[in-house]
Amino acid sequence: MKTLKVGDKVPNFSSKDQDGNTINLSDYLGKKLIVFFYPKASTPGCTAEACNLRDNYAELQEQGYELLGVSADSEKRQAKFKEKYDFPFPLLADEDHTVINAFGVWGLKKFMGREYDGIHRKTFKINEKGEVTLVIDKVKTKDHAAQLLDV
Repeated sequence: MKTLKVGDKVPNFSSKDQDGNTINLSDYLGKKLIVFFYPKASTPGCTAEACNLRDNYAELQEQGYELLGVSADSEKRQAKFKEKYDFPFPLLADEDHTVINAFGVWGLKKFMGREYDGIHRKTFKINEKGEVTLVIDKVKTKDHAAQLLDV
């Protein structure tokens, strides 16, 4: 797993959001962007993380940030997740792992003594030029916005 690091240029990507709209990285050039990766929509940790970002969305926007949530869930599952919790930001349904692989967040995980491949929960801040300015490896799901606003 070769994860993007601070200073790396994010490779251009294209993916579908929860409504089937195509979202491209180039849509965000000239803007600051936060891309957060989560393992599975509607699970407790992922819900806590996304709801915390939703609750602090206005403050993140005041600092000039747009948000994108990404998992390998289907468009239908992402749409239900977004609708149920009223998220004001798009959720990418990256079933083919285009974005996941571009950021390098897919790899070996361990849970309860079991090893398997999956999405690592990570968040990236990207500047107006498409360069990574911050990588959060240890996401605090219940207080994630504070990790982004304090930096």
